[in-house]
Amino acid sequence: MASLLLDTHALLWWLDGDLRLPAVARAAIADPQSRVFVSAATAWEITTKHRLGKLPDAADVARDVAACIAAQGFHELPISVSDGERAGRLPGPHRDPFDRMIVTQAIGADLALVSNEAVFDGYGVRRLW
Repeated sequence: MASLLLDTHALLWWLDGDLRLPAVARAAIADPQSRVFVSAATAWEITTKHRLGKLPDAADVARDVAACIAAQGFHELPISVSDGERAGRLPGPHRDPFDRMIVTQAIGADLALVSNEAVFDGYGVRRLW
């Protein structure tokens, strides 16, 4: 059974049926044996970027991220203080706090990260793309 953590763009592309999400990722997400998680950081990122006008097409998702996650049968992944500490200690110049948290959670919970961000490979995360 696969355990996956969706990066923000992977969640949005899944919800939109966007073909930028590769077939291998779509198949893993759709597999009934997979456990699919969405980080609280993703909810934070979607609502923040929508409010700032950077994700204008995500209005429905931004209105109720939790309901979108639940409707897909996905699981919420909360952020703990330990997650915050580990994200803050990640080495390297990558500055995006949302990405740092998602990488930290994928590593800490031993989840394959569904993301197109090759830069994450440098952190030792298992990435599915």
